[in-house]
Amino acid sequence: MKFGFIGTGNMGGALARAVLKTVGDDSVLVSDRDEEKARAFAAELGATLSTNTEIAKCCDYIVLGVKPQVLEAVMSEIAPVLNSRDDKFTLISMAAGTAIGKVQRLAGRDYPVIRIMPNTPAAVGEGVILYCASEEVTDEQIAGFRSAFDKAGTVDMLAENLIDAASAVSGCGPAFVYMFAEALADGAVRCGLPRDKLSCTLHR
Repeated sequence: MKFGFIGTGNMGGALARAVLKTVGDDSVLVSDRDEEKARAFAAELGATLSTNTEIAKCCDYIVLGVKPQVLEAVMSEIAPVLNSRDDKFTLISMAAGTAIGKVQRLAGRDYPVIRIMPNTPAAVGEGVILYCASEEVTDEQIAGFRSAFDKAGTVDMLAENLIDAASAVSGCGPAFVYMFAEALADGAVRCGLPRDKLSCTLHR
């Protein structure tokens, strides 16, 4: 299986690193609108530097790791390439708040689409990758996706109408927990506790 990552930002990069641990260097292609960034990323990981259109042409899983406002431009670029393919492939979109139906409309056909929402702990293999899938996605394609993304953390399926609410919890929730923990630590320091003692105190 070949995985292509269009977009190597914080989240796309984290998932590409996780997938590399499962499928190997020669099976991961990466591209980014900042070519130098993509080149450095590919060199760091040992992945293959590629282009959006080449990824659209040859990859079994095409990961759209771009922001919602960029998605339309990317899809308009790769849609003609997708339309020329006669083999099976799956689009994986992490564009926040973007429904599967919209991804299919931008692609020009009802291709198999898996919509995901990962969170930042995926960068250390402890994330939660929420996903839902269009009816065109086969059990085999789901199995391949889940196996490849397993190293990023827990891969959990949800109905699409629930994914936005769940994403707010898994995506933003940890940030509020960190703020609370930081406030506890700062309060303890103001009360005289040395900061270098905080890790022991908080872990207890």
